This record gives sequence, structure tokens and C-alpha cells, in this order.
Amino acid sequence: VQLQASGGGLVQAGGSLRLSCAASGNRFSINTMGWYRQSPGKQREMVATISSGGSSNYADSVKGRFTISRDNAKNTVYLQMNSLKPEDTAVYYCNADYIAYLLDQTPVAGREWGQGTLVTVSS
Repeated sequence: VQLQASGGGLVQAGGSLRLSCAASGNRFSINTMGWYRQSPGKQREMVATISSGGSSNYADSVKGRFTISRDNAKNTVYLQMNSLKPEDTAVYYCNADYIAYLLDQTPVAGREWGQGTLVTVSS
């Protein structure tokens, strides 16, 4: 399974951005998908996660401003970010917990990370 993230960029404070992350591969199913971020000198932190059934979870710092969603048919997760603040500046990473099936149908669980996309919010 591979993840490809897109949608980062430079935006002024108060603006919006939408991140996308698409999973690709053969013989797999996706469970939880999520977005994490990492600022210089800080540890990677969870931003939002969403289960295959659509249940979502958010970091307190983004509640009410960010919305995570997914399109299961496209194996894609989105992060709509509104009312952006300079402290939201970070590299954003998507991830996915998946089950891959070998040729003999043996299931193999795994977690994959996308390559990261930079979000810069200017004041």
C-alpha cells in the first residue's frame, strides 16, 4: 500500500486549505486513516483520524476548524482546514492502517505513511 498526499501550500492566517491523501496498491482494505503533523523541533502529533465507518477524532487544537472526511470508494482521506493559524504551520502526514492480502489470501496488517506535505500559515 502506498499513500500520496497533496494540497499543502502557503496561506494567510484565517485562510483555508484542503489536503488529500490517496491510497493505492493491490488486494487491500483500509481501516483507520488519519492526519498527523510535525513542526520544527516538535514531535509528530495527531491532528485527526477517521475510521472506516466514519467516526472521527480530533486534536483539541483543531476542533471546530478542521474537518476530516474520507471516500472509501477512492481510498482517499481529506482534511479541510479552515481558520488557519500560524501555529498550524507544519509538515502534514497522512497515514492508513490496512489489511493486505497475499496471493494465498493470507491477511497481513500494516500501517503506511504518506510523504508529507508542507502547510505554511503566514501572520
